[in-house]
Amino acid sequence: MQQYLMIGEIVRPQGIRGEVKLRPVTCDPGRFEGLEAAFFKRGEAFVPVRFRVNRIQPDAVYLSVEGVTDRNQAEKLRGEFLYVDRAHAVQLDADSNFLCDLIGLRGRDDSGRDLGRLDEVLQPGGNDVYVFHGPMGEVLVPAIKSVVCKVDLEKGEMLLDSKRLQEVAVFDED
Repeated sequence: MQQYLMIGEIVRPQGIRGEVKLRPVTCDPGRFEGLEAAFFKRGEAFVPVRFRVNRIQPDAVYLSVEGVTDRNQAEKLRGEFLYVDRAHAVQLDADSNFLCDLIGLRGRDDSGRDLGRLDEVLQPGGNDVYVFHGPMGEVLVPAIKSVVCKVDLEKGEMLLDSKRLQEVAVFDED
């Protein structure tokens, strides 16, 4: 399991006093309320950074990063990703998982059929779509409760309902 979770990307400076615009990559931009510290990734290390949240919009969060006082300094942060450690991550309900924890799971249906490895999660709007690659080629599975029976992160498996798979999955056999 990853220790750090990405929560946003700095997309550009905002104004001349060092403020930056961050594109949240979290389902709830409200998670930034009260958040004052996170991490930037520098090589393989995660470096703590402090900031102040100035305002939150549905598609953007505006931050003042400690030590960044002008537009030139803010420009150097363009493209940086902001991370939190798991201790400061949003608490999920029992039926939810972070997408990064799902990548790499082995998909199997309740008849024992191997769907392969979960390589990608598409987010087209509405339901997420799990993309498995394996013995059956590419398999696209909607992330809905009637299809996903169980997610076992410790075993590295996702159990799927075989009957519902036949109804809603897209099979692209090689």
